[in-house]
Amino acid sequence: MNRDAPQTVEALEELLSLPSPKAVEALAAIQGDLLILGVGGKMGPTLARMAKRASEQAGVARRVIGMSRFSDAALRERLERWGVETIVGDLLDEASIEALPDVPNVVFMSGMKFGASRNPAMAWAMNCYAPALVCRRFRQSRIVAFSSGNVYPLVPLDSGGSKETDEVGPVGEYAMTVLGRERTLQYFSDRDQIPTALLRLNYATEMRYGVLVDIAQAVFQEQSVEVSTPLFNVIWQADANAMTLSALAHTAVPARIVNVAGPEFLRVRDVAEQFGRLMGKRVRFAGQEGSTAYLNDGTAGHRLLGEISVDTETLLRWTADWVRRGGECLGKPTHFQVRSGKF
Repeated sequence: MNRDAPQTVEALEELLSLPSPKAVEALAAIQGDLLILGVGGKMGPTLARMAKRASEQAGVARRVIGMSRFSDAALRERLERWGVETIVGDLLDEASIEALPDVPNVVFMSGMKFGASRNPAMAWAMNCYAPALVCRRFRQSRIVAFSSGNVYPLVPLDSGGSKETDEVGPVGEYAMTVLGRERTLQYFSDRDQIPTALLRLNYATEMRYGVLVDIAQAVFQEQSVEVSTPLFNVIWQADANAMTLSALAHTAVPARIVNVAGPEFLRVRDVAEQFGRLMGKRVRFAGQEGSTAYLNDGTAGHRLLGEISVDTETLLRWTADWVRRGGECLGKPTHFQVRSGKF
C-alpha cells in the first residue's frame, strides 16, 4: 500500500473520519438518531464526524449528537462545523443525563484510565457508576460501549492473543474497573433487554498519539526504547471508528463482546529499528524483553465489523513522517509498557 502520508491535521482528520463500507451499511440498517457520550476524547470527534458522513452516504437523515464536558471550546466549534450537534454535560450528574434527548442509538465512550491509581474512587465512579446511570436512562436504546483489552491477563507471546471467549484476568485496579463497566452493562442488558455490544479496544493509533507515536518520538529524540513489553497490537483509528459504528448493527442480548484490535502483533524492537531507518536515527533500547504481553486476537471482530484499511507498513511510514516533521502531538502517551496495571 503506497498511500501518501497526511501532511496537515485537516488531512489527517479527513482520513480518520472516512467511513468504511461496513459502517455505511450499518448506519443504513439502523433507524433514528445517534448520541455519542464522551465525544470529546481522543477518538470521539472523528468517530462523530464519520457517523455523520456514513449516514449521508447511506442516504439517511440523522442527528448525530455528542456530549462532553467540552473544556476545549474550539473542539465543540469544530464538531458543529462538521454537522455534529453538541451538548455540554457530566455523566456523573444525574440531571445532565436525564436532560439528554431520547435516541435509539448510543455509543458510550467515556471512561477514566490515567490517574486511576491516584484517584481510584473517581475511576470506579466513571467506569462503573456512570454506565449504570446511562443504562437506566437509555433502556429503550441500543448501546455500543467501549471496553479495553486490559480486562484480559498478560498472555504468552506465542499464545495467539486473547479471544473473546477467554477468561478475563484484570491486572490492577484500573482493569478491575473496566471489567466492572462490562459487568454493569451486561447486568442492565440482561435485566432490561438492552441490545448491547462491548468493544475491547487494544490500541487505537493515529499520527498524534498511540503506541507507534510513543516509539517514534523516543527514536527521534534519541531516547531509549523500553522493550520489557515486547509485543503489542495497534489498529488505525479510522478502522476502530468504523468498527464501532458497524457494531451498532450487531448489538445483542446478552451483550455481545468483540475485540477491536489490529490483525498482527508487532515487536517493539522491530518497530523501533524501522523508525530508526525511516528517520535516520540511531536506536537505543532499555530493559529485557518479557515473556508476556497484552495481546488481543482481532480475527472475530474483523469478520463481523470489517477488515482494516491501512496496513502496518503504511502506518509506520506515516508516523515517521509526521514525527520527523514536528506534526501536532496530543501529549498523551499510552504507557503501553506498564505491566503492573497502575495508570
